[in-house]
Amino acid sequence: MNRAESFHQAKAKHLKTLAQYVPVVDRVHGKHHPEFHEVRAIAEDVIAKAKAVRTRLPALDEEFIRLRQVTDNYTVPGDVCESYEAVYHMLAELDRAYNA
Repeated sequence: MNRAESFHQAKAKHLKTLAQYVPVVDRVHGKHHPEFHEVRAIAEDVIAKAKAVRTRLPALDEEFIRLRQVTDNYTVPGDVCESYEAVYHMLAELDRAYNA
């Protein structure tokens, strides 16, 4: 499987859920985890760019670099809910598939 196929499989698996979870997690946890505001903005860019392409790989290098920086390589804080954790896991899986 090539990179684009790997990414599109991860995209099919996670994009809809990410689009639902990210705004909710931001609203619930943003006050105590202000870095999530930036995670939300980047995730929304990733979602939009991923939806815009069908078979080729979208240009997401900068987004995934920034997500790794902001999230400390997708390290889940100890005081968050399962949805917050799920968002980080989904973003990490998309990142791995994109960079495979």
